Amino acid sequence: MFTSWHRVGNVPGTVQSIERAAAVLRLLAGTSGHLALGEIARSLDLAKGTVHGILSTLRHVGFVEQDRASGHYRLGATLLNLGTSHLDVNELRSHAINWADPLAARSGEAVRVGTVADGQVLVVHHVFRPDDTFQTLDVGSLLPLHATALGKVLLAYGAAGSAPAEELDRFTRRTIRTPQALATELQQVRDAGWSREVEEMTPGTASLAAPIRGYGGLVVGAVGISGLVERVCDSHYHPHHHLVALVREAARAISRDLGAARR
Repeated sequence: MFTSWHRVGNVPGTVQSIERAAAVLRLLAGTSGHLALGEIARSLDLAKGTVHGILSTLRHVGFVEQDRASGHYRLGATLLNLGTSHLDVNELRSHAINWADPLAARSGEAVRVGTVADGQVLVVHHVFRPDDTFQTLDVGSLLPLHATALGKVLLAYGAAGSAPAEELDRFTRRTIRTPQALATELQQVRDAGWSREVEEMTPGTASLAAPIRGYGGLVVGAVGISGLVERVCDSHYHPHHHLVALVREAARAISRDLGAARR
């Protein structure tokens, strides 16, 4: 559910159209999914015609996108790229460190923090699984967006731009291959607020991830855990609820440190 907003007023000395456009963008940034024209109008207490004009302008400059099938609106790739471009990778990593180590300790699994780079997931921080098994440091590694939980989060919330429109690379028999299947998966991620990947990148392993938001609510990265399927999931390949809760809690904590509003 999206947050209810008060009527958009006009402060003396401000430009009303810009003020209203900013209110629309804040509303879209504060939701996990897409919003219909009527929902936006009701939330801001504005006429549909007024909101439609604002959305049309924001679409023209790439700040808003409209889903062809549903007609719903979401933040556009141009705006999201502006939101992530100012965030230095080291800044994301420095804020994530405080929460990644406790997440590894509490979950018993490896933790990765990622952001977008060159159309892939760049791992900016990696905490080893807290046991004595041999592990390789993944910091600096580039991972596919469509076959990882981190990548699905970045795609679902627009941090990686538009989803691929061509056939996708296959890593295992469970890898998502078609744009249609990926679109369905990304909608499920937006509905749930977190993502999962089970043997889509590497046989025998599974991962969970949740979005990291920066100032204004824009998704700037993702944090997640990865481990053996039998530890991360139950016998039906469903992730354990307590692990999902731990990942989402860590993501919210990092987001607050980066200036995002409490959610």
